[in-house]
Amino acid sequence: MTTTGTARAEPPAPLEARANPAAAEPWPILKGLAALRRLTGLYPSGHPIIGQKLEELDTAIQQHLQEGPAVEIDIIHGDVHLNGVACWTDAEMSDQTIREFADLGIESLHFRRGVTRDELRSASEFLWQLKDGPPAEPFDAALASRDVRHVSFGRIVPLDTRWHIDPWPDAPTGPIDPAYAESLMMAQQTFETVAAGRKLDVVTVHELVQLLTQKVARSSAALAQILAVKEYENLTYCHSVNVAMISLLLGRRLGLSAEARAALVEAALLHDIGKTRVPVEIVKKPAALDERERKTIQGHTIYGAEILVDTDGVQPLTPTVALEHHRNVKGGGYPDLGEEAVPHLLSQIVSVADVYEAITGARSYQPPRPPEQACLVLARQAGSHFNTAVVKAFVNAITFFPVGSLVRTSRGETGVVTRTNPADPLHPVLALLDRDMDHAVGSVDTSTRDDTGAYERHIVETLRPQDGQLDLAKLLPPDQPAD
Repeated sequence: MTTTGTARAEPPAPLEARANPAAAEPWPILKGLAALRRLTGLYPSGHPIIGQKLEELDTAIQQHLQEGPAVEIDIIHGDVHLNGVACWTDAEMSDQTIREFADLGIESLHFRRGVTRDELRSASEFLWQLKDGPPAEPFDAALASRDVRHVSFGRIVPLDTRWHIDPWPDAPTGPIDPAYAESLMMAQQTFETVAAGRKLDVVTVHELVQLLTQKVARSSAALAQILAVKEYENLTYCHSVNVAMISLLLGRRLGLSAEARAALVEAALLHDIGKTRVPVEIVKKPAALDERERKTIQGHTIYGAEILVDTDGVQPLTPTVALEHHRNVKGGGYPDLGEEAVPHLLSQIVSVADVYEAITGARSYQPPRPPEQACLVLARQAGSHFNTAVVKAFVNAITFFPVGSLVRTSRGETGVVTRTNPADPLHPVLALLDRDMDHAVGSVDTSTRDDTGAYERHIVETLRPQDGQLDLAKLLPPDQPAD
């Protein structure tokens, strides 16, 4: 059975406002059923300890049923709801029980008036058998075959209209650099080829790396679109191209050789290739993932390494980066490779670029966040999750207000960042825009100070441009020279 869920409920009413505080908590039922399930697997059906736990569980359920015809317990995004109301939880006491049911694929447990102890015993036996995998038939049918009519178990289907709408375009909109557009098209074809079960086209990958390093990297407009807030759904192929370019900028800042940078770009481009083996409904789910879905998507690191190891012609470290890019410098993250396994430097670079790009990109369930917030997230995790030196190099290379950012100053001016200031990253050079934000009406260096030594203006806000609002090619300096 699949139970239709609801949106996250409001915080519960105070206990004193409830008619029967003793029956207001779901934990005696959840913990009692979890314990009965384990005892069912350990002892024969007539053992006294099973009878005792069965009596305790039945008493807890019947107490709730005095308040209404059914007791409905739903686990929504890790929060427990009783009859549609969110319950306060003690994380230490509840997490293990919630995980136990989530691992069985159960997020909804309903008990209706008339339930008997025999039904509860049969239901616990059914739950124990789920350790061997889900039944071939729906939960309702499996329980009915055991003569269980007043108990139901199921998954939650999020009732969320965001699942049915697409609030963000699937690719950049408005004027776009031709080389960047071509790279997105090639990346999309590459990922779709692998998703269809065919071999990775290494020739196209090599051509794409050349396009990114020789043309896209020279385009100020393309780099601005990649680094600034992105008003489109960051599908895997878009995300991968952007991570590749950010990694290239970071590799330059770290002083990597041209050969190492080429290897870095390829590895970054293919770091998420394993997501082609993850169901698209999980990759694009517009809400928090449950435990099973989280484990599935975490498997993309291993899937990607497997795909790349079996592909002739890729750089030697490309499978390594696919495997390690969610590992941290202290030995945590996934997959579990042991605490002593420190990720390769290329993996550490891609990890930083990956997080920045994900934060500044739109998702179906949340808007993008500005670059300065992404930089602060990275800074907070430097030394624990990320290599501190890599984060410092990243902030110096990208800065809080990267080229192409639309910002407002303390004087109420609106402008686009045209040049960063490594010595003063909070005060870049801006092209000031007219009211229609279509033409530049002047240029200003926000690092300029007055006679007292105070800054004449500060950036007070990063703005989100409307679709197609800015033609960055007209506003930014000419393309940069090649490496």
